[in-house]
Amino acid sequence: MKPVIYQLLPRLFTNQCSSCVHYGTIEQNGVGKMNDITGRVLDSIRALGVTHVWYTGVIEHATTTDYSQYGITRDNPHIVKGKAGSPYAIKDYYDIDPDIAVDVPNRMAEFEALVKRTHNAGLKVVIDFVPNHVARQYHSDVKPAGIEDLGADDDRTKHFDPNNNFYYIPRQQFMPHDVFLGEGKDSYIEFPAKATGNDCFTAFPSKNDWYETIKINYGRDYGDHTEHFDPIPNTWFKMLHFLRYWASKGIDAFRCDMVHMVPVQFWKWAIPQVKEKYPNILFIAEIYDVGLYRDYLYNGKFDYLYDKVTLYDTLRNIQCHNASAATLTNCWQTVDGISDHMLNFLENHDEQRFASWEYAGNAALVVPSLVVCATINRGAMMIYAGQELGERAIDAEGYSGRDGRTTIFDYWSIPTVRRWYNHGKCNEEHLSQFEIRLRSTYARILSICNREKAVSDGSFFDLMYVNYGNLNPHRQYAYLRAYGNEVLLIAVNFDNTPCHISLDVPPLAFSCLKIKQGRYHGSELLAGHSRDCHFAIGSPFGTDIPANGAVIWKLLPIETDGDKKVEGKEPEND
Repeated sequence: MKPVIYQLLPRLFTNQCSSCVHYGTIEQNGVGKMNDITGRVLDSIRALGVTHVWYTGVIEHATTTDYSQYGITRDNPHIVKGKAGSPYAIKDYYDIDPDIAVDVPNRMAEFEALVKRTHNAGLKVVIDFVPNHVARQYHSDVKPAGIEDLGADDDRTKHFDPNNNFYYIPRQQFMPHDVFLGEGKDSYIEFPAKATGNDCFTAFPSKNDWYETIKINYGRDYGDHTEHFDPIPNTWFKMLHFLRYWASKGIDAFRCDMVHMVPVQFWKWAIPQVKEKYPNILFIAEIYDVGLYRDYLYNGKFDYLYDKVTLYDTLRNIQCHNASAATLTNCWQTVDGISDHMLNFLENHDEQRFASWEYAGNAALVVPSLVVCATINRGAMMIYAGQELGERAIDAEGYSGRDGRTTIFDYWSIPTVRRWYNHGKCNEEHLSQFEIRLRSTYARILSICNREKAVSDGSFFDLMYVNYGNLNPHRQYAYLRAYGNEVLLIAVNFDNTPCHISLDVPPLAFSCLKIKQGRYHGSELLAGHSRDCHFAIGSPFGTDIPANGAVIWKLLPIETDGDKKVEGKEPEND
């Protein structure tokens, strides 16, 4: 199976508040609940061609909302970003975020029921593992008996100690620049200061640093760049326990945050131990250093890696900065040999929405980028809730201003998702005709990922090197996917005008893909056209491509009896 992942934040996803206010509290703006993600909701998500749901922000994180009545330690609001707080400032690794529970004391039972509903809908569950940093006031209220909190036994007089869980700046008080830490009894005081999550080893991070988090120590001394992994550091055992704890809840995958900020030696040690008991669980790495891709796959034992700095950045440059479509060839060449382990995407919570003014400005332009993301390799594909509806993220929600992103820091609702969700009906009642068509387009393309073996299991062949004279390489890109006797000829057009191209298929393609020359029946999977053709060396394949569109021609050989055709009509190539 080729994973097709749907990312959603429960806090936002089912929130029906249509009158959210800037910097609103949970009482003013409301919040989505796990219980609202019903079987009907999940069936509708699955109908898009989705195989996995990534529930973002389900582990308890720092927030300004007071849950002390439930035995949850209150966070100092001065070191929380936004009213709701960041899902990546984990406060208790053994707990579910109370915001998304209907019955807070039974929040873990609600999560376990969500996992069961998701599985019953034929979908798999992904959650976050945030290994590099935690909230500044990390404290577990529900940790298992015998488990010590992160930092409980640290020697705070040392900047670094192999068995400290955190890094310290001895004899200095935490004092970030341009961040108000309060006054009097409400002020936040941290002494000695701990290092900040984005490798900021000073007591004075800026407001643009991850000042709400603290860096976790895996045994690497950033002062003299030495590594202390033998004996195994205390942190490793604690993080392994977190992983096993959540794996025992029946989840199917971890999306691991900023893995390149954690030594690969930890992953090499931890992932196989988790898989000893849970062999089918997947580990997905958020990673932004192409030079480390192979190390984190081969040594770190990850199953999939974010392909942000190659495919995502290239597609964005083609769409926004007039880069040549031919640069897509560099993408597959960069990950040649490991492409099956790439996770492709156009949106996630960190990135600007495709339809935002900061990106493409128009969701209708997405087809060529979406087709390439979904079909260029056998790796995973991911979309972000609302992407399939053309969400533009034009709101200024609070801590997250109007920046083309959907907030992860604030209590809010997503306009397009809210109208589609429609109090659990999951219908088209409040959608525009454009939104209905766009969602249908996403379903058609994403469903191809696993319906067509040529995409999920097949081989790839780039057609560009023999076709520079047959198309505009600046705006069009073409390739083949093949499995057995089935061939997909895929061509995309990033131009604002339609085009007609005639593609040569070289001898090397037939030999590499082990496909035969001859008569084929072609079905275009996006628009529904069909025709017969002669698919062979020296017989260019002609096709029209819509403006900002794509074609996916599925070619199947036609059986013949001598020169007499058994089925189909006379071939035509153009």
